[in-house]
Amino acid sequence: MKRPNPAQWLWYAVGGRLPANLAPWVLHDVTAKTWALRHAARGCVVLAPIAAGCLLVPGPLGLKLAMILLVAIVGVYFSLSYVDESCELRAAKHGYAHGIARATRESRNADRDAEERARYAANFRTPNP
Repeated sequence: MKRPNPAQWLWYAVGGRLPANLAPWVLHDVTAKTWALRHAARGCVVLAPIAAGCLLVPGPLGLKLAMILLVAIVGVYFSLSYVDESCELRAAKHGYAHGIARATRESRNADRDAEERARYAANFRTPNP
């Protein structure tokens, strides 16, 4: 599978569209086991210039560091709040049907999820006497 070069990845991280030959990599990116961590890393790329701008604000270093921490906490929180939707949009932007990323992740975990549901039913869904 062909991967994007660093410049292409930065463009992709800020929401840009990659060439069509990288579409399989995009689907892998939004469905890999580490898909949420990958999304958080892309979010940090967007937040980095904002955090760097906090260093230019006049004031004590402690205040600047607190501002950077606040940018990181709020930015990552909101980024991860919409992780599913954002990944679906990225896949759709590269030519895949909406919902394919979630379906791919769910199919990969189908056996484990069925096993967990069966274990839950056995432990907590006993018939009433």
